[in-house]
Amino acid sequence: MQWKQILPQVRDFFRRADMVLFALCLICSIFGIVVISSATATTSEGSAHYVLIQTLALFIGIALFAVFTVIDIDVIADKWVLLYILSALLLLILIPFGHDDGTGNKSWLRFLGIGIQPSEVVKVIFIVVLAKHITYLKEYKNLNHLFSVLQLAVHFVIPFGMVVVITKDLGSALIFFAIFLVLLFAGGLKLYWFAIGAAAMAAVIPFGWEHFLADYQKERILAPYVPEIDPRGDSVLFQATQSKLALASGRLTGTGLYQGPQTQSRAVPAQQTDFIFAVIGEELGMVGCYTVLLLLLLVILRCVWVGLNSKNTMSMLVCFGVAGMLLFQTAINIGMCTGLTPVIGLALPFFSYGGSSMFSLFAAVGLVSGIKYKPKPERFRRSE
Repeated sequence: MQWKQILPQVRDFFRRADMVLFALCLICSIFGIVVISSATATTSEGSAHYVLIQTLALFIGIALFAVFTVIDIDVIADKWVLLYILSALLLLILIPFGHDDGTGNKSWLRFLGIGIQPSEVVKVIFIVVLAKHITYLKEYKNLNHLFSVLQLAVHFVIPFGMVVVITKDLGSALIFFAIFLVLLFAGGLKLYWFAIGAAAMAAVIPFGWEHFLADYQKERILAPYVPEIDPRGDSVLFQATQSKLALASGRLTGTGLYQGPQTQSRAVPAQQTDFIFAVIGEELGMVGCYTVLLLLLLVILRCVWVGLNSKNTMSMLVCFGVAGMLLFQTAINIGMCTGLTPVIGLALPFFSYGGSSMFSLFAAVGLVSGIKYKPKPERFRRSE
């Protein structure tokens, strides 16, 4: 009797959930695990250690995808105060218990040898809470009124400032900024506010540059554009230089998995995390790189498509926020690997090793799937 009740619910889930988006993310993740296996084959722990952790994170991510698909996004967003407090607590706990793992960014919590990066979770919460705030101002106030804009500015500055000050993780902070801009634009903020914001940033950046950034961070930011900082590419630009060598050696079809000279000699730093794209380029060549880009582009476009068909302002903003997060993170990671952008420690979505990133991304796309899963309001169904 129970199975007769459960099976229709399971069939309904697969019919209404965004299985196209799920399939694309699953393909990316499995592809990533295969590449991680090759990237870590010559480590002291061996590839089995990394593959096991990433696979467990994938299973957690799949479970979270299912959970966030069936939970109504409005129910989640209505708890925005608790979510905002949770975000602050997740970042504040890094002050006494955070680890930098040798990166200079105090971004990880460690339990029994397993690292969790709170900022990955906070990014997803930030999308939901900001989308709720913008929707409220748009529907019940005046989004383009000065007081509304100031509210949104404070909403952004608090988590952004906490990430910068507590973790010193410029990469994650930049993604928060990208999400903020995407949601403001999609929400309908007038362009003159963006111009005013740009002018304000131009005034504030010199102060932040002088008082909040360490010398090594300044060098990382400037090095790709100021050759005098590292003319031979063997100090500040060392990571990007090794990455470009690996990419160049792969040519069209690559050297083959477990066969890349740069990868298997571990000449590329952080090759299973930040520079996984260099491993793909060396061992799978240009074909592998374009396959990765196509897969991620399809994921992003699917999120945008769900948003455009959501019939609801907040739902649309959540979808666009997830798409914007994936787009900017992908662009910056590939820019790091090709030497076009500073090395600021950002993972390639679904491909880089990292449990926190994996299950947070599946939770995010689960929200998008849930927006497709939710039945349309009766007035929209009658009009079709």
